[in-house]
Amino acid sequence: MPAPTQTVYETEPGAPHPLGATCGPDSVNFSLFSGNATGVELLLFAAHNAPLPSQTIRLDPFVNKTFHFWHVLVRGLPAGTHYAYRVDGPFDPASGQRFNANKVLIDPYARGNTNELWNRSSACGPDDNVATSMRSVVIDTSGYDWEGDQPLRRPMQDTVIYEMHARGFTQSPTSGVKAPGTFAGIIEKIPYLVDLGVTAIELLPVFDFDETDVLRVVGGQPVTNYWGYSTMGFFAPQSNYCVSPEQGRHLTEFRDMVKALHRAGIEVILDVVFNHTDEGNHLGPVFSFKGIDNRTYYFLVPWDLQYYMDFSGTGNTFNCNHPIAQKLILECLHYWVREAHVDGFRFDEGSILTRGEDGMPSAHPPVVWQIELDEDLADTKVIAEAWDAAGLYQIGHFPGDRWAEWNGRFRDDIRRFVKGDPGVIGVVASRLAGSSDLFQAQGELPINSINFVTCHDGFTLNDLVSYNTKHNEANGEGGRDGVNDNLSWNCGVEGDTADAAVEALRSRQVRNFAVLLLLARGVPMFVAGDEVRRTQRSNNNAYCQDNEVSWFNWRLVESNRALLRFWKGLIAFRKRHAALHSGAFFTGAANERGVPDVSWHGTALNLPNWDDPEARVLAFTLGGAKGDPDLHVMLNMYWDKSDFELPVVPGRRWAKAIDTFQPSPQDIADPGNEPPVPGKTCTVQGRSVVVLVNQPARP
Repeated sequence: MPAPTQTVYETEPGAPHPLGATCGPDSVNFSLFSGNATGVELLLFAAHNAPLPSQTIRLDPFVNKTFHFWHVLVRGLPAGTHYAYRVDGPFDPASGQRFNANKVLIDPYARGNTNELWNRSSACGPDDNVATSMRSVVIDTSGYDWEGDQPLRRPMQDTVIYEMHARGFTQSPTSGVKAPGTFAGIIEKIPYLVDLGVTAIELLPVFDFDETDVLRVVGGQPVTNYWGYSTMGFFAPQSNYCVSPEQGRHLTEFRDMVKALHRAGIEVILDVVFNHTDEGNHLGPVFSFKGIDNRTYYFLVPWDLQYYMDFSGTGNTFNCNHPIAQKLILECLHYWVREAHVDGFRFDEGSILTRGEDGMPSAHPPVVWQIELDEDLADTKVIAEAWDAAGLYQIGHFPGDRWAEWNGRFRDDIRRFVKGDPGVIGVVASRLAGSSDLFQAQGELPINSINFVTCHDGFTLNDLVSYNTKHNEANGEGGRDGVNDNLSWNCGVEGDTADAAVEALRSRQVRNFAVLLLLARGVPMFVAGDEVRRTQRSNNNAYCQDNEVSWFNWRLVESNRALLRFWKGLIAFRKRHAALHSGAFFTGAANERGVPDVSWHGTALNLPNWDDPEARVLAFTLGGAKGDPDLHVMLNMYWDKSDFELPVVPGRRWAKAIDTFQPSPQDIADPGNEPPVPGKTCTVQGRSVVVLVNQPARP
């Protein structure tokens, strides 16, 4: 039986825009930018795992090139076809050029990639690697039935963010989902998210990265890139999070997840990594930007162009404010909003976006201002990690009223307070009030502060109260990785314990952290599993732990159901009280009962003892907004109980809504069932928080 013949597709010159592979009625237009290439070949593959191309199309620089854009239109090519490029030009590292026509390169604008044949080491040497290369996929973005879905556009002040790893959330066998570790798996867990009450999930990187990259072998087991902070394709969902990537269903599966989450009222925020790529330093692989136009896309050492400036701490730094890199970043954001209905972005090491083409911080960084002013992104949440690995620390300095920033000061100051450090009540008050000391002078608001105590990077909340030191031996870096000062306290015993008193204190400390986070002005964020005391066994840098160390253990939902009830009640409490999620700073204005929007106290009213170096207690009263009851919050991080004076509000009486010292269900009352607090004082036990609401006094 004769072998089937391969289709040879006809070509036309094509168009320079848009970049990437764009489907037409009966054709696909390909366009690639390279300012220094001398030749480009488009490779078409009959299947995702075909070792050799079925057709190679050589682009004529006099026909298929406009300015620095190489382009060709291929007639009759179907969606789902796999393709790649070879790009020729000078290989001269001393001048910053690293062209090598032997290397097969994925499209920077590819909507999907597959890596079944991929061998990373073969991309590092000079030889031909077509048989072990990655492949991009032609994906037709039209025709998807959104069923009327749109980004939710929830106001920032009403947002509660739940940071999760798209794979780790359901990868554990305990999850019980049909497709663990995938976008489809997240869909199955939407009822849990709705019940918890979060309004947005923030996904660790879901742009295509190399999950096969073996970083080292530890105890006979390989450790790989789990977090995904090394992007390969900015427009392509991670293949490993899809059920059928070889069929080019990347975008469809991602869209299905977004649509299902939106139906449940939950927004989707993506953690995006534009500060560097996975091609690493001068010894790293060549699979995209290096081989397409190294000098355009990366910061190179000015006095020795063969090496890379490393502001990211990962080997290279993306030249974000070069016009072509700016174009890619803006078009990438537009793509995910328009085609995938994403609600927002968190920019990893966002301070790198402020570095000009000379690598120095810019007064008016073009790409940051473009994002701020872009009308197509006007309703999209944008969040910066306002620092980088080279020392820039810019909390409160991103422009405009749209850029929010991870507030690392909130994390550190709240951790110090809850573990019992004295003399920090002044900064703690600032954090709880929206960090006006960081944001107000720049014309920003509390909604520009993303408040968090934990995130993917560092201890989980359980480990924060269970360990004094990190234990990162499983990472294989000799304990050198991860920060050393975690501002943690193990409550008297390092790690697991059968001591009931220690466990009770730890549970109380977790509740204390939760209350401070959810009662603070700003936008609260916590990491998946904190609500059920997920542990990483004191690994505070689990970037390479694609295993039970990092995965969500769903058995904890049952074993820690009392704590989960507390978190659910606390999130609902925040939503019920407008004073807790106002978008403005306190002004001292009083409500209709004459209660100011905020009043600060110690154990005695109106005497917060700001200057007491031993102070470990703080109280504050919040005037209820929009007809809500007033709130009185008492924080006692001293180890013994204290009696707090209560403010008098004529015609009202105080009732206890939250008491972290009490066992469940007394730790948080159901609305309408808050027990009254008699007398003029309230006793707050050591290392605990009490929150009161006032109600009309009964005759």
